[in-house]
Amino acid sequence: MTGRLRAAFRQVGLAGVLAIALVLALGLGASWEAASSIERGQQDRAQAVLDRAATLSEASVRAEIHRYLDALRTVAAAVGSHTELTRDDFAATTAPLQDAGLVGATSLVFVVPALDSQLTAVRDFWRERGVTGLDLRPQGTGREHLFTIFSRPLDGTEMLPPGTDLSQAAEPTAALNEARRSGQPAVSDTYVLLRDRGLPAGRQQLSFVLAASAYGNPAPDGSREFKGWVVLGLRGQDFAGGVLTRATQGQVDADLWAQNGNGQQSRVAALHQGGHPDLRRDVRVQIANRQWRLMVSADSARQGGSAPALPVVVAVGGGLLTLLVCGMLWGLAGARGRAEARVVTATAGLRAAQRTADRQVALLNGILERISDGVGVVDTDGAFLVHNPAAKEMLGRSVDVDGAEHWQAHYGIFKPDGHAPFPTEELPLVRALAGESTDRVEMVIRNPDRPDGVLLSVSGRPLDVEGRRGAIAVFHDITEEREREGDLAAFAGIVAHDLKNPLTVIGAHAEMARDALPDRPERAAQSLERVEAGVVRMRRLIDDLLAYVTARDAALKPTEVDLAALVREVVEERVSHLHVRPDVYVGALPRVEADPAMLRQVLDNLVGNALKYVQPGRTPKVDISAQPAGRGWVRVEVADRGIGIPDADKPHVFESFHRAHAGQSYGGTGLGLAICRRIVDRHGGMITVTDNPGGGSRFSFTVPAALVHEYV
Repeated sequence: MTGRLRAAFRQVGLAGVLAIALVLALGLGASWEAASSIERGQQDRAQAVLDRAATLSEASVRAEIHRYLDALRTVAAAVGSHTELTRDDFAATTAPLQDAGLVGATSLVFVVPALDSQLTAVRDFWRERGVTGLDLRPQGTGREHLFTIFSRPLDGTEMLPPGTDLSQAAEPTAALNEARRSGQPAVSDTYVLLRDRGLPAGRQQLSFVLAASAYGNPAPDGSREFKGWVVLGLRGQDFAGGVLTRATQGQVDADLWAQNGNGQQSRVAALHQGGHPDLRRDVRVQIANRQWRLMVSADSARQGGSAPALPVVVAVGGGLLTLLVCGMLWGLAGARGRAEARVVTATAGLRAAQRTADRQVALLNGILERISDGVGVVDTDGAFLVHNPAAKEMLGRSVDVDGAEHWQAHYGIFKPDGHAPFPTEELPLVRALAGESTDRVEMVIRNPDRPDGVLLSVSGRPLDVEGRRGAIAVFHDITEEREREGDLAAFAGIVAHDLKNPLTVIGAHAEMARDALPDRPERAAQSLERVEAGVVRMRRLIDDLLAYVTARDAALKPTEVDLAALVREVVEERVSHLHVRPDVYVGALPRVEADPAMLRQVLDNLVGNALKYVQPGRTPKVDISAQPAGRGWVRVEVADRGIGIPDADKPHVFESFHRAHAGQSYGGTGLGLAICRRIVDRHGGMITVTDNPGGGSRFSFTVPAALVHEYV
């Protein structure tokens, strides 16, 4: 064995041994340094994530509670402005808070003070103002009582009855007195709300109230009458948990502590994601007369894409790789020529692969540089990764701005009417980031570099490449196309109008010929019938052509529409003249925001098709229903039991002059569904068709919902 080692050393030589030792030292040192660098980078990323989460959490809590305080000030001012506040006045004043999204809020209460000697007078005063049956229930004597008078529930649970004395709890009493003393909203110490004290201990939460004084209008001498307080109850865990969940996105732990008047701190809410937090931030949040403490913590191993074992893996892997390299050098030291040849071969392969990759990148860049359509790619945070020259040319901006909330102002994005700003949440890239695909969304770009504006058609798709989410949008300039369509629409309107006059003359002459020839031969009668039928078909085609043009170019006049009443009118007009009464079901329908005439055209076309395209001898069956389709939208469905639409025709049924049943005995111009699509597109909605599970077709389209609606 010793002899073989000596022979190996002689073969490698002193220089080879020294080179291998140097490689070993450098390799192990580099592996250790790489592992240390990775570990430091992971710590830095984790610290940055925690700093960002702490900042967002503090800003979210402060902004949300200030929003509540602003709402409280507004209600208090409105309540105080009433000369004689009644139950109805309070209900009308606080109604907007029902939909204000006040997370954790339980109820809004109007509270008035009363001494023992004033109980009867106060009770009679508020009974006269709508609180019938008011019974004041004082707790104790010899002090000022704080009675609830009016209430507005905000969480759907049972409220405290009118006449409840809040002075039985020290925390709200102190907050109300502080609000009256300072003239500013005040926050109470944490406590269990009176309404929650009957709950099991496991369901009770530390809560607090926000109080604002209500003063009347200034008197001539400048004084203002104190009328009472407006008090908002908040459950701590519900409020802070909801706010912090949105702010932290589940990345960190958060604890919200409130400092009470006695100097003690109480944990209001806790949001824990698990793990072993080793990073912490302590943030102070000033809320009215209180200072809260927000503690944000995180497990560094779970932040910034960290892999806890990565430094160890790198160190061990680097060491093993170094040993492997040293072994290879030892083994190859005696066969340098072969090793060099292999290295050259491997290098050539790598260079070839690099050249291939470079060519592919150059090809893709060349395509993006030269295609006429614009292409934009963003990451999950809304930062642009790709914006080809065509996109920048269309948008008129050479410098991009990151963050979807800035796109509308930076690029000047407007609705197709050119005036209404395009809502950020409806932008194709934003919808694609949310996982929704969009097609041919039209928008106008107008900014200092595009003062005349350009009309774009934008389609968006979600992207998910190796776990990295993003979105891609393709921009197509349709300004000239729309101008050509406008010219064509004007031409079609003129032609259609000019064609109606000769049609009227032809129809009149045919009718006169029929009346003048009472004993006309059968052949002449058939000819007259064909003439009259041709006049009817031509007139229908002209009317559909005009409707098709109107659906695109007529001014949109949206207003609140009673969808149920409109559907009843359309159905009645469609079935009143039929000998066999169709089976028509109309479900609960809401009020929507749309152009009444255009919406009527859509419903008339869909109901008319459902009644027309049925098997001979079968009674038509039509179901009309509606349901919510996301915030601010309603989906209307018209389902039938007719002959259906072949799968091959479904992608084309909304195109102009396309007929799914051409050659059959069903009449039509092929424009009805194209008209429907144009109208729905102009309202910002979508129209689709699918097979009805019971046979036939199911058409559905979306329209904006009225601001406040109920299903009737």
